Amino acid sequence: MTEDWTARFQTLFESPSPAVLTTYRADGSALVSPVWFRWADGAFEVVVAEGDIKLRHLARDRRCILVVFEAVPPFRGIEVRGVPELVEGDVTAVREAIAGRYLGVEAGKRFADERRSHPGVVVRLDAGEPRVWDLSAMISPAVASLVDRQASPGL
Repeated sequence: MTEDWTARFQTLFESPSPAVLTTYRADGSALVSPVWFRWADGAFEVVVAEGDIKLRHLARDRRCILVVFEAVPPFRGIEVRGVPELVEGDVTAVREAIAGRYLGVEAGKRFADERRSHPGVVVRLDAGEPRVWDLSAMISPAVASLVDRQASPGL
């Protein structure tokens, strides 16, 4: 897949889109966890607190899957599979940037500051060859209008 897909998904990267990270238990079953993420230099980054079960899973089986998606039109999504780079050290700046997208800049800064004493690891997953989807072409204008009205009552 070419880099062209990134331009089409830029607003998805910049918005507080839902995301889930899948790691694998010792018995091979999947643990699917909601996470916050950011897109940085061709990779997805997620901060995971030290001691979190997801890091124990990744220490044993480095494979993971990240799915980022929209719950509103145009219903785009991205699935990335691979072996992430685990970046240890001070995660405050990454944590602040990610939290700022979901909570707002000031609240994101407070969130990161409050967790400064809680070390973490940046799970960095290269986009590689993602599976992407965009359902906007499948939604008729009438359905899109109805969804917009339901999302914005009173208009």
